[in-house]
Formats: sequence, structure tokens, C-alpha cells
Amino acid sequence: MKLVFATHNKNKFTEVKAMLPHHIELLSLDDIGCNEDIEETGETIEDNAILKANYVRDTYNLNCFADDTGLEVQSLNNEPGVYSARYAGVSHDSNANIKKLLSNLENKENRSARFKTAIALSLDHEEVMFLGICEGEIIKELRGDSGFGYDPIFQPKGFDKTFAEMTLQQKSEIGHRGKAMRKLIDYLSK
Repeated sequence: MKLVFATHNKNKFTEVKAMLPHHIELLSLDDIGCNEDIEETGETIEDNAILKANYVRDTYNLNCFADDTGLEVQSLNNEPGVYSARYAGVSHDSNANIKKLLSNLENKENRSARFKTAIALSLDHEEVMFLGICEGEIIKELRGDSGFGYDPIFQPKGFDKTFAEMTLQQKSEIGHRGKAMRKLIDYLSK
């Protein structure tokens, strides 16, 4: 089975590919010659995942899944949420996003947060949605050099390490994307 994962993000692609069974040939947007950035104009992460999956299906006539992830910080009214990747501006600068988030949390006691991933699957013109959530908190300083995005400041509930201090396998086992991906894999296995 061939499936397109609607992403240009090499880190995310590697993380997801490592989880899939070997009988699924995973292709990225780069692999199918889709060089444009698919606009994420949805009001929710679910909307954005559907937009991306449908774009690939409609433009390239290929089975596809797409994800969108948001970091929701309780004391900031669930910001940055759908704007997580461009929280500090359209440049998708992870360091700037982290700096802005830490600044906005400076005088907040409640640092509870959660990562939420939505995966939209467009398979033979049927759409299915899978959600994964990982609860945790935002720590005050960056720790670790693995992962990407907000990983150096997100510490999952029940752990003393940030996502950036964990191996890819550890993060996949407990993380939001891993939870949503396991639901997708279960669905594809049926």
C-alpha cells in the first residue's frame, strides 16, 4: 500500500515512518513533487489536517493522510493552539515560538499544557479522523536536543524528561502523534 504523508517536515516524516508497518510505502510531499506549502487556514487543528489531506487527494489523486498539531497551554486560554507553528510569526521559527511562549508564561503559576495531534486520512475518498493527546507542563528552561518545535520545554505528565530529552521511540510511545498514529495504523490494519 502506498500512502502520502502530507508534510515537508523531515523530522516529522522520520518519526511517523518509523512507526508504520513495513508493508506501507510512505511518501512525503517532496516525493510526489508537491513543492507548495499547503495553506493551513482552518480554525482548528482538525480543519487543517482535513484541508491538507484533501488537497493531496484532489490535486494528485493519491491516498493520503495529513496531521496538524497544536500545543494548548491552559493559563493562556489554550494558546498557541492552531497557531503553534507560527505563534511568533509566519516564519515558523521554533526558537522564536518558544521564546514568546516562555515570555507569556513568565508570571503564570499554572503551566499545565497538552499537545494535541489530529490526523485526517483520505483513503479511497473516505475521510477518517484520529486524535492523540499528551498532557504535561511547560518548564521554565530548555532541556534536551532531540525532537523539534516545543519539545525542549514540554515535559509530559509522569516524566522527569522533556520530549527533547527522550529517544524517538520513547516519545512515540507516550506522545500525542504516536497515540494518533497508533489509531491510524489500527484502522489501516483492518
